[in-house]
Amino acid sequence: MPPRVRKLVGIALFLPVLMLYFFAAAALGERVPDIQLLKVAYYLTAGVAWAFPARYLMQWMEGDPGKRH
Repeated sequence: MPPRVRKLVGIALFLPVLMLYFFAAAALGERVPDIQLLKVAYYLTAGVAWAFPARYLMQWMEGDPGKRH
């Protein structure tokens, strides 16, 4: 797959999935018991957790099409 197409596909997937994740995390956050420390822990975890799958997508988008990962 050419690099331009790879980046286009990656962004086309990344943005809607990221928005869906944020809405789901916020909806689940409302179900967390009303204990401030628990809410802080949840939102910190949810706020960082999206970056791990996004990292692999970004590596795939930037990767050399001739190289295997």
